Amino acid sequence: MRHSLVTGGAGFIGSHLVEALLARGDRVSVIDDESTGSIDNLSAVLHHPRLIYSKGSVADEALVRRLAADADDVYHLAAAVGVQLIAQSPIHTIETNIYTTELLLRELGRLTAAGRNVKFFLASSSEVYGKNPKPQWTEDDDLVFGATTRPRWSYGASKAIDEFLALAYWRERRLPVVIGRFFNVVGPRQTGAYGMVLPRLIDAALAGRPPVVHDDGLQQRCFAHVSDVVRAVLDLMDCPEALGGVLNVGSDQPVNILELARRVIAAVNPSLAVEFVSYARAYGEDFEDCRRRVPNLSRVRAMIGYEIRYGLDAIIRELVEWKKGKLATGHEARDEG
Repeated sequence: MRHSLVTGGAGFIGSHLVEALLARGDRVSVIDDESTGSIDNLSAVLHHPRLIYSKGSVADEALVRRLAADADDVYHLAAAVGVQLIAQSPIHTIETNIYTTELLLRELGRLTAAGRNVKFFLASSSEVYGKNPKPQWTEDDDLVFGATTRPRWSYGASKAIDEFLALAYWRERRLPVVIGRFFNVVGPRQTGAYGMVLPRLIDAALAGRPPVVHDDGLQQRCFAHVSDVVRAVLDLMDCPEALGGVLNVGSDQPVNILELARRVIAAVNPSLAVEFVSYARAYGEDFEDCRRRVPNLSRVRAMIGYEIRYGLDAIIRELVEWKKGKLATGHEARDEG
């Protein structure tokens, strides 16, 4: 029986991944400190006989060593998440992203040297591209960050260091690694508490408040359903050609944020109007953003036949219904964005 270790497994994406791993027959171990995730996200499988849940930090070397000892695959999803958290806590962002990845890789490198072959999946981010001006980003494009005086870029820079480190372990130690750069993953269990745009817009509309759009709202993003992304992650980990590779994972259908807000309003309450708020007011005077973030998905399509099964309107409808259900039961789960 395959043993998979998932860091951040009580988060939004992590909990969906845990369910998929259990469904295919894996024994699954989860580490999560519940700082941005919630054990409620695993309520459907928490008592599954093949699930081991550990509330703790990936920075706990003894815990990581114990759970990784007989793991076949490690999925590293634990990270600082959300624009708001990154803007407010850059120290936490940098330390969380870099230290935990280094600790995991060091332990897996030790196991590799001892003759064990443990695959490592690193959940990276479209943020590594920074503000590259290309209309569509391919995996070998340059990373273009703003000044270090703009803490906004600390997240992308820290995830880029994670990628460099993982690829170094592949080149020098032959540790089998796969890197997925996620682009705006959305779906049930995602919260707007840390600045995630779609759940934030839906939360406001359901509460009867004007959905807030930052700046002029013409920033373009692509939104992929979490189930499409999880399916890609599993396929990539079973694909020998993906080893040592970096792959964009998400949707390549852009929409501007103003249009996104209008679609949310149409789905929830057509009488609402959009409220515009400057970046400076939302995140501080030193905040800087990227106007367009669209992936080229040619590599992942060629490698695993990746396809997008959920359109944006279907995603919005599903998330609205899920949020309504949470409100009706008086539960609003915290989760990883």
